[in-house]
Amino acid sequence: MDNEFRPRRTPLPGVGVRYDVVTDDGRHVSVVAHLDGRRWLAFHDPSDDDACRETVLLGPHEADALAKILAPEPLRQYLPAGIDLVTEKIPVTARSPFCGRLLGETQARTRTGASIVAVLRRTSATPSPAPDFRFAVGDVLVVVGTREGVEAVADLIDGG
Repeated sequence: MDNEFRPRRTPLPGVGVRYDVVTDDGRHVSVVAHLDGRRWLAFHDPSDDDACRETVLLGPHEADALAKILAPEPLRQYLPAGIDLVTEKIPVTARSPFCGRLLGETQARTRTGASIVAVLRRTSATPSPAPDFRFAVGDVLVVVGTREGVEAVADLIDGG
């Protein structure tokens, strides 16, 4: 595989950007990144790049989840073999038992071994939130830990 592989980028005024790639086996794949966060994944006829065979609409959360699956984790190169460290974004919903409550009340690190390293709220971020940080509906927690620890934080925040 070519280490210099780069997708072709085409601006789509008023829409977003189209990214095109041709795989090593000659398949044509595009992602249209709309300004509103939606993504269209498209598969093209190799003999006619304008002829689209199939499309898949991905919402912002679906595109984010797919990107995490496809992209290698950048921290992995610095970790000793066998350590499974992951970063996940976990939403605080209205049904969460911690909505409106303090970060310290979760005892997340003590209970799960994973750490809440930031909270994203609308247009701002709070890195390294203190124990007296109060969660609100719509907050997104950035959690770092082992896969099991991060999943345990997700279950804790979700009320499971």
